[in-house]
Amino acid sequence: MAKKQLRRDPGFDAFVRVRGAREHNLKDIDVDIPRDALVVFSGVSGSGKSSLAFGTLYAEAQRRYLESLSPYARRLIDQVGVPDVDSIEGLPPAVALQQQRGSPNVRSTVGSVTTLSSLLRMLYSRAGTYPAKQPMLYAEDFSPNTPQGACPNCHGLGYVYEVTEQTMVPDPSLSIRERAIASWPPAWHGQNLRDILVTLGYDIDKPWSDLPKKDREWILFTEEQPSVPVYAGFSVAETRAALRRKAEPSYMGTYMGARKYVLHTFASTQSALMKKRVSRYMIGAQCPLCDGRRLKREALSVSFAGLDIGSLSQLSLDRIAEVLKPAAEGRFDAPASAATRSRAAGRNAEAKRIAAGGLAHAGSSDVRRTPNLSEEKRIAAQRIAHDLVERIGTLQALGLGYLAMDRATPSLSPGELQRLRLATQIRSNLFGVVYVLDEPSAGLHPADSEALHRALDQLKAAGNTVFVVEHDLETLRRADWLVDVGPDAGQHGGRILYSGPPDGLREIEASRTRPYLFDLLAAEPRPSRKPSGWLELRGLHRNNLHGLDARFPLGAFTAVTGVSGSGKSSLVSQALVELVGEHLGHEPVPEESDNDMPQPGPLARVSGRLHAGADAIKRLVNVDQKPIGRTPRSNLATYTGLFDHVRKLFAATAMAKTRRYNAGRFSFNVAQGRCDTCEGEGFVQVELLFMPTVYAPCPTCHGSRYNAKTLEVVCNGRNIAEVLAMTVDEAFAFFDGEPAIRRSLSLLRDIGLGYLRLGQPATELSGGEAQRIKLATELQRSQHGDTLYVLDEPTTGLHAADVDKLMAQLHGLVEAGNTVVVVEHEMRVVADADWVIDIGPGAGEQGGQIVASGTPQQVASSKTSRTAPYLREVLA
Repeated sequence: MAKKQLRRDPGFDAFVRVRGAREHNLKDIDVDIPRDALVVFSGVSGSGKSSLAFGTLYAEAQRRYLESLSPYARRLIDQVGVPDVDSIEGLPPAVALQQQRGSPNVRSTVGSVTTLSSLLRMLYSRAGTYPAKQPMLYAEDFSPNTPQGACPNCHGLGYVYEVTEQTMVPDPSLSIRERAIASWPPAWHGQNLRDILVTLGYDIDKPWSDLPKKDREWILFTEEQPSVPVYAGFSVAETRAALRRKAEPSYMGTYMGARKYVLHTFASTQSALMKKRVSRYMIGAQCPLCDGRRLKREALSVSFAGLDIGSLSQLSLDRIAEVLKPAAEGRFDAPASAATRSRAAGRNAEAKRIAAGGLAHAGSSDVRRTPNLSEEKRIAAQRIAHDLVERIGTLQALGLGYLAMDRATPSLSPGELQRLRLATQIRSNLFGVVYVLDEPSAGLHPADSEALHRALDQLKAAGNTVFVVEHDLETLRRADWLVDVGPDAGQHGGRILYSGPPDGLREIEASRTRPYLFDLLAAEPRPSRKPSGWLELRGLHRNNLHGLDARFPLGAFTAVTGVSGSGKSSLVSQALVELVGEHLGHEPVPEESDNDMPQPGPLARVSGRLHAGADAIKRLVNVDQKPIGRTPRSNLATYTGLFDHVRKLFAATAMAKTRRYNAGRFSFNVAQGRCDTCEGEGFVQVELLFMPTVYAPCPTCHGSRYNAKTLEVVCNGRNIAEVLAMTVDEAFAFFDGEPAIRRSLSLLRDIGLGYLRLGQPATELSGGEAQRIKLATELQRSQHGDTLYVLDEPTTGLHAADVDKLMAQLHGLVEAGNTVVVVEHEMRVVADADWVIDIGPGAGEQGGQIVASGTPQQVASSKTSRTAPYLREVLA
């Protein structure tokens, strides 16, 4: 595939004129940006692109619009604040589509985000086939999120939770004293329960399997909570003797059954750690009343095209469009989607269950049709079905047809979620709006990016302006106008290096984007490595993997590719990680969900086995993109451990020793050292009713987070707050002569994070930044080889220059005798791998197969791989 030609300046009549922008690291910049154009903001990570696009342009557009609303309305809207800029002229209203996680609620789904669910409920309410004598239901009766629609057994979740003997007692050969009951609390609380059982007369030294069934069931499942005397530290014989003579007990203890403890702790604890611990003993099972379809029986008895609404929502958007197409075209007598159901049944058991469930609840003997509809119902059905098919078509054009309508939004990648929102905007047909997008190509295979580019062109053609913050070189080449920010990150960035048509960037030597955009770098081919062995997996079943066999070379760098939704993460981040972790004896970590509930067993476990090569792996490191902390108190310095060394340095100063300050004094989480007014937050929140909430610097500590006495202690002329305000690059120079600190800082710099502040809150970090911080923390450890490193899209949010830095680190791990496996869409990374596994050929049920595997050159020559043509382009 030939590279796209850079776009020429088509001539613009109207511009957005920015003067004196100083948001974050912007250096009082002036820039003119054309309207009615596709404008891409480029530059290395941390250069100031987002500060200009979102922090300045979008923030000002939103502020101006909201000021036109009533004070009451403004109170209901989350406002982004006032940007630090002198003036912006010619700025239309703006809509932001940012990279962010979905609603933290398991009830938020693809259908609710896109409003498809509302239309579907209306379709079943107004045009569904009802059983005889059943009154018509309202649309709300078809929603699992309302009391009138939800299944009464599972409350609309689709699954219920069980705590069984097998989960609570994984090893019945152990005795109770040997902690056979794994679900019991650790430490003193668990010992207390064991002592109570001794008082109650149970044998805690006999193997669990040898105890009478009646005793086992009472210990685990009783709802009784007897209070009995406890003799702490006594043996069984001593306890019995003390009871006979009615000796004074150590205390009175109250017993709680093991299952009751698990359920009570899960429901009431405020500790995320405790909730996660007890959730391991809970099994999520499909609700037997609604068969996982989340709705009450009355709603499930209504059918359309032979399927109830619960079964239809579990199908992919592609299949839903097939089912509804006849009705959308006004055809109600032809068999509806029989071929679709047949194909679905043939694909896998889950689809067969969905189809069978739909037929069983259709409420009509003629379930293949939508028969006997009145003229009124036919008109309603055609109108609603036509709208649904059109809306789904927009999502299909963006490569999202593989998603199921009832897929929970927290399980989506930020890229998938942003494309869902983009599809909604395309359908809205707005005119004269500025759309501001944050790396829309993140997580996209190059084949899927084609659909994204068409969508962006569609928005522009409708009379809108499209501002895109982006690293993807193909998107840069397609732009009408480039704004390159830099040259470097943090305080070394924040300047406009270039603003104009893409071709003009060729002359800007200071630009870090220029050499990659115009192929000015001569890449030296790296000699390929020969595997030291093979790690083989057999019979994998997970999501859309159905009996897949795969093998990964040991002592090599492997890239796993494929279109979005093809099964890459199911193979690598789930199957590979879980099976190797199980082999190494790791405790299975329950999948994170929005409300911390354990996921249903059949969906949350991988089936398959390690066939060969696992003994060569001594350690597993899964570097994911989950946040390094959920509060602003967690930051880069605390996560990497370098803050411990910094605090010890301050505690070792003469003043600290004189005042007897220990290292804890220099933590903003400890009462002695932190500011009392803001309790170490550094700011106070000021509510202004209908105006944006203001976070003002603390009036006492002025944002330093520490009290005055702590700030009097200095190390090399800087206090602890000034050190936390340093960037990684600044701190590296400052701590010259401190090898333990400089090692951490050096790795962070090498991986492209030199622009981050040491005290930068975890909540301000992107998923890609969090992943690279985890990798840098891991790289601090001594390398002994034989470790498997797994990374899911590590180049997300990275400029091409930063990708090169990351690759150097990953190749260093392989050279040290380790194995690296990455899921990746960046073709430059794939071309630099030793081995490539391409999953596909399509997404969802059209994927889940290994289309090609081999060296990059071998995969590039594949005739069936959708990755091959893009890989050939890079290798050429």
